[in-house]
Amino acid sequence: MSAPSSTTVNYPEEFKGFAITDPKDWANPKLTSYQPKKLDDYDIDIEIECCGICASELFSLKNEWADGPLTCLSSTYGPKSQVVGHEIVGKVVKVGARADLYKIGDRVGLGAQAFSCLDCPRCKSDNEQYCPKAVGTYCKKYADGYVSQGGYASHVRAHQHFCFPIPDGLPSEYVSPLLCGGLTVYSPIKRNIEHLEEPTVAIIGIGGLGHMAIMIAKALGAKVVAFSRSYSKKEDAIKMGADEFVATGDNSIDWSAKYFDAFDLILNCASSTTGLELNKLLPCLKVNKNFISVGLPHKGEVLDLKPISFFTNGCCLGSSKLGNRREAIELLELAKEKGFRPWVERIPISEQGIHEGLTRLDKGDVRYRFTLVDFHKFFGTGK
Repeated sequence: MSAPSSTTVNYPEEFKGFAITDPKDWANPKLTSYQPKKLDDYDIDIEIECCGICASELFSLKNEWADGPLTCLSSTYGPKSQVVGHEIVGKVVKVGARADLYKIGDRVGLGAQAFSCLDCPRCKSDNEQYCPKAVGTYCKKYADGYVSQGGYASHVRAHQHFCFPIPDGLPSEYVSPLLCGGLTVYSPIKRNIEHLEEPTVAIIGIGGLGHMAIMIAKALGAKVVAFSRSYSKKEDAIKMGADEFVATGDNSIDWSAKYFDAFDLILNCASSTTGLELNKLLPCLKVNKNFISVGLPHKGEVLDLKPISFFTNGCCLGSSKLGNRREAIELLELAKEKGFRPWVERIPISEQGIHEGLTRLDKGDVRYRFTLVDFHKFFGTGK
């Protein structure tokens, strides 16, 4: 990649975006020019309109998830420069020779996955997010060695299967957070409660993921109990649709006794396991129900758990990764039908705008998602 002389994009020969070259400088992406990956038969190009800022980008840019394939920049695994961003909304401007899902001009969304083989048992069972050959929207290698580049950019190229049609009437800046964060919570909620009448769901962590989980669980017909460490987000949680609220740091309330055998699902959306009282939470599950974690913490964090805690009700601990294409389309239709919207603050894209979004997110100064906007104005696109 090289530093560009202007924000005019020479598409399709080049894309432009904001990249880092050193994890120590994670908060200061610089505008760069780079070549897109080879256009495969089923690929499409998206001219980007807006892109969410996701907490996973902080972990990736700072190399806080792993010292291996999840590492964003390293001599072994990563590229020399990396553009992140995977909550992308834009217009289709090019299609591969065999791409038939979209036409030029369609508005689509792209989340955290850009490719899978679509032929293995996992892909054929609607679990393509778990495909061994899956490629993330950024920071992952394709078979030819190209490292995927993300959505803080003028354009993005991805397999059509992982680009989703956006219903009319949904503003793009509110769609962006649904494409990764929203799908990440929708999939486990749907899979765990869709067959139940009047389910009760606990949501732990009222942040970027958790606030959408409250809205989605409520839209799917569940009674929702929101868990947070203090009362500071109680009013927000109730506005989002929570029926009840628990401040786990309030020692005057025995919430574990109150909610014994109460939940059909406990969904952990917190990005840290520090202070997570699993030994008190698991007995709150009904028999053979699940504790599912979707918040992926720093690589050094661990779970504090006594096996006896989940022996007495036969509950299970698990995790969930993203969601499949069908679930993404369902989620967008649900948002239109039920009228819920993520709580979003808009930030115009620029080096300073991205710096502001990343640093504020790192400090927890967000209620509850950022969406980068004004891409057409900055890159001279959208004409």
